[in-house]
Amino acid sequence: MSAGRRRRRVEEEEHVNHERWLVSYSDMITVLMALFIVLFAISQVDQEKYIALSKSLAAGFGDGEVTVSTSTLDGSDGVLDGLRPQDLEARGEGTAGLVEADRGLGQQGKDPAPVASVDPQVLAAAQAEAAHLEEVRAALRAALLAQGLDSVVQMRIDERGLVLGLVADDVFFAPASAELTVTARQVLDVAAPTLVSLAEQVTIEGHANVLPVGGRYPTNWELSADRATQVLRHLVERDAMPPGRVSAVGYGDARPIAPGMDEASLAVNRRVDLVLLSDAPENVRALLPAVVAP
Repeated sequence: MSAGRRRRRVEEEEHVNHERWLVSYSDMITVLMALFIVLFAISQVDQEKYIALSKSLAAGFGDGEVTVSTSTLDGSDGVLDGLRPQDLEARGEGTAGLVEADRGLGQQGKDPAPVASVDPQVLAAAQAEAAHLEEVRAALRAALLAQGLDSVVQMRIDERGLVLGLVADDVFFAPASAELTVTARQVLDVAAPTLVSLAEQVTIEGHANVLPVGGRYPTNWELSADRATQVLRHLVERDAMPPGRVSAVGYGDARPIAPGMDEASLAVNRRVDLVLLSDAPENVRALLPAVVAP
């Protein structure tokens, strides 16, 4: 009898709960619901509070009242939504956006910044900096003119400072060569006293045309960098330019000032630019092309 009862207990099967997955499923649903609630909450922007905060921050920093475009807060597609065409014109951008202009002698710059709505103090600082650079240009021009070298150097003032472009057909560098010609050495020796007497940094930018090079230069990058380095070495080793004030960079054929494959374009793109870097603030330097004398 006892053996029969044991046999029945062994044969009894344990009840299996097939609904245990509901616990994990309900936990996952709860987490997802909490996630979507949080995402919905942080996506709602109180525009009035946002504008009030912007005004208080602007007043605290002394910038006066600011205008916040509500179209951006409403989820517009672009950062310019909500601006009228006349607003773009007032910012100097126009309805077609910014237009890049090739200024020649190296780095391409933007159109001169409008000065009508500029802070008077910033404008006065830009005019003073432009006058200083004009004095330097006049001194360099007079020194070169005295030696009959003024026609082989082109100078201009842009947002970086004063640019001296050593641009002439075979006057400064022969094709595929970084060796300074006699004329190039004379120009550097004449310009060096004025440059050395100043406090600004000077950067020397080497350029090459698009013709492939051979020999010791694998590419135009090495050629342009060597041209800039040779000018730097001459200024430092022969003309007493402080080494801490001068640097050299090579741009290869990436920044031509004359497109095309004709002889004139190839010659003018084979050049070195000496840039006397203005130490004025960026907002002042941006106005230099607009306030400088033509």
